[in-house]
Amino acid sequence: MKAAYIHIPFCEHICHYCDFNKVFLQGQPVDEYVRLLIKEFEIALEQNPVQQFDTIFVGGGTPTSLTEKQLEVLCKGIREYLPLHNGEFTFEANPGDLSKEKLKVLSEYGVNRLSFGVQSFNDELLARIGRSHRVKDVYASIESAQNLGFTNISIDLIYALPGQTISDFQSTLNEALALDLPHYSSYSLIVEPKTVFYNLMRKGKLSLPGEDIEAEMYRLVMEEMEKKGLKQYEISNFSKPGFESLHNLVYWDNEEYFGFGAGAHGYVNGVRYSNAGPLKKYMEPLTMGKRPIFEQNTVAKKEKMEEEMFLGLRKSEGVNINRFRDKFSENLVDTFQGPIEQMTQRGLLCIEDDFIKLTKSGRFLGNEVFQSFLL
Repeated sequence: MKAAYIHIPFCEHICHYCDFNKVFLQGQPVDEYVRLLIKEFEIALEQNPVQQFDTIFVGGGTPTSLTEKQLEVLCKGIREYLPLHNGEFTFEANPGDLSKEKLKVLSEYGVNRLSFGVQSFNDELLARIGRSHRVKDVYASIESAQNLGFTNISIDLIYALPGQTISDFQSTLNEALALDLPHYSSYSLIVEPKTVFYNLMRKGKLSLPGEDIEAEMYRLVMEEMEKKGLKQYEISNFSKPGFESLHNLVYWDNEEYFGFGAGAHGYVNGVRYSNAGPLKKYMEPLTMGKRPIFEQNTVAKKEKMEEEMFLGLRKSEGVNINRFRDKFSENLVDTFQGPIEQMTQRGLLCIEDDFIKLTKSGRFLGNEVFQSFLL
C-alpha cells in the first residue's frame, strides 16, 4: 500500500453537477479541519506504518480554496507523516483559484502534478453548469503553473452537457489540445441525486443531448486524442507516454490505498472503509484521538475478483490473466466463463496476449460489460 487520497471538502462555489462531499467555504472551521486532517494521518500511520508512498492525491471539493497559510500547514503535515520520495504528488485545482503565491507553496512542498477542473472552453456553458471560472482563467492558471516549472499538468473536460452541441464540444477539444498538455481526462455528464441538475431533471427543465450525440462526442474524444499522439490508457483518460496518472492506476489495478478527510474512502488490509462525511462527525472522533471511520467492509475473495474485473477492464490494456492467477490462485477465464463468452460473442471483449480487454465497441458500453462481472 503506497498511495493516499486526501479530501478537502471546501468550495467557494457549488457546481450544478457535483455530488462529491463538499460544503461552502464561508464560515467553516477550515483551520481546525486541516489540523485534525493531519491528526488523522498520524493515527492511521501509527496503526499501519508505511515507509514510502508512491503517490498522493489531494482532491475535493476544491483544495486550492485554502489560503496560502492553510495550504502550507497541510503540505507540511503531508510531508511529515506521508513520506513521498520522488513520487507523484497531485493537487486538484480550480482555474482562477490558484494564485502565484499558492502555486509557490505547492511547488516548495514538492507538488509535481496539477489537475485542473476545466470542463469546457465555452464561457456560456461554464455559467450554465455553475462553474465560477471562465476560459481566460484557464489560460492564466496554466501559464502561471508552467512559468513556475510545473510540467505534469492535466485538465478535465465534461461532455454531453445541457444544450451542448457536437460542434461546441469539437471547439472545446480543439482549444484543450492546442495547449499541448501531457494528460487529459474527459467524462460524460452523469446526473447524480442531490445535485442542482438532478432537481432540474425531475422538473423536466434539463435539456440534455441524447445517447447518440453523447456516443458521437466520445468517439470524437478518442479520435482527436489519438491524432495528437495521446494514448487512451483508460476509458476516460489520455496521456503522452510516461504521464499516466499513477494515482488513478492504483484504483484501476485494485490496489490498496489510504483515504483521508471527510467522506473519503480507503482500502487497507483487505478492508474498504469510508470516513464520516459531515464535518462535525468527521472532526469529533479525531479530537479524541480516534479515526473517523463511518463504515467498513472486509472484502471477500469473490468480491475482490469482481472488483479486479470491473476496475481493471477500465484500462485499455485490460486485466492481466497471469496476474489474476497469481493474486487469487484461480483461472480468470474459468471463473468468469459466462460473462466472458457472452461479451466476447457480442464483440465487446477480446483476449490478446494474456490480457482480457474491452474492444473499441466495448468502450462505448463499458458499464454494461462491467456489470456482467458481478456474479
